[in-house]
Amino acid sequence: MNPAPGGAAVLVLGVDSGGSGLRVALATAHPDRGGGGTGPVPRRHGGVVTAEPVRTGAAGIDAGHLLGLVVPAAEALLAEAGADRVDAVCVGAAGMASLGGQLRAELPDAFAARLGARRVALAADAVTGYAGALGVRPGAVVAAGTGMIALGTDLRGWRRADGWGHLLGDCGSGAWIGRAGLEAALRAHDGREGGSARLLARAEAAFGPPEGLPQQVYPRTDRPAVLASFAPEVGRCAAAGDAVAGAILRRAAEEIARAAEAVCPSAAGSEVALTGGLFGMGEPLRAPLLAELARRLPHAAVVPAAGGPLDGALLVAAGLTGAFAGLPRDRALLHVVDVPSAGVTEASH
Repeated sequence: MNPAPGGAAVLVLGVDSGGSGLRVALATAHPDRGGGGTGPVPRRHGGVVTAEPVRTGAAGIDAGHLLGLVVPAAEALLAEAGADRVDAVCVGAAGMASLGGQLRAELPDAFAARLGARRVALAADAVTGYAGALGVRPGAVVAAGTGMIALGTDLRGWRRADGWGHLLGDCGSGAWIGRAGLEAALRAHDGREGGSARLLARAEAAFGPPEGLPQQVYPRTDRPAVLASFAPEVGRCAAAGDAVAGAILRRAAEEIARAAEAVCPSAAGSEVALTGGLFGMGEPLRAPLLAELARRLPHAAVVPAAGGPLDGALLVAAGLTGAFAGLPRDRALLHVVDVPSAGVTEASH
């Protein structure tokens, strides 16, 4: 595990990389306080925020661009902390599972050379989201915004449900709700059963005449975000008593609960956390979702998320020092590399 000599406190670096930019933070881990607990988020020394997302190209996520953002920020945090190296690094990145080949090939050696890291974890953002929300405990975390994915673990392995994008899945997500709301608006425009005059009025206010809606949606490269932009209108209509909008949110709740059920361990004492901007919609979605979760997962408690993905990245990095038992390793989801001075050794697959 490469803990610090004598179990002394060490520094760890967490990185959260996604579509809204990149964040970096430094924290203290205490290997001498191990014991397999839940692994509380270590104390932070500071953080850096940039709105610039890491580039993605034909080779996947651009390792050089990520390093160019992370290393100067990490060096500044180390200088502020009066230190010159970190013991471990965890990078949580959107697209790591399918687009992280270049990161897996280049980051461990680079972090060893530039920051002195002995161990490097490369994680899907769903994993760091899980770690931030539940720590090292069995359960399931649903991350729902424009898209939707559920991730669960019994601390032996991972299970994933959905996250397949707005054309093939993301059921119950913001894009899914927005699309269903716009469909109901167009049904009302046509005079078909299942329409909502209130949703039609909201769609016209947001997008203009219904006849022009396909042109505003189909050609867009950011189509999921365009669809998701209408989800809050569905929530407002549901809160105002619109039956069609309410039914859409109940179906969304069923889909989200199905995903959580698919990944949540069956053992008593499991926990479920709900994360992401979609749940800011409030009671019109939350009430039917909590009812569905209680019905489908009576053995699991729905708990507030303890923290976010950056907290999770710090937690995973702290676990690499031997401070506590870590989350399950997986080459695609949570890939850990030892970085001895002579080269790189893969610690997990």
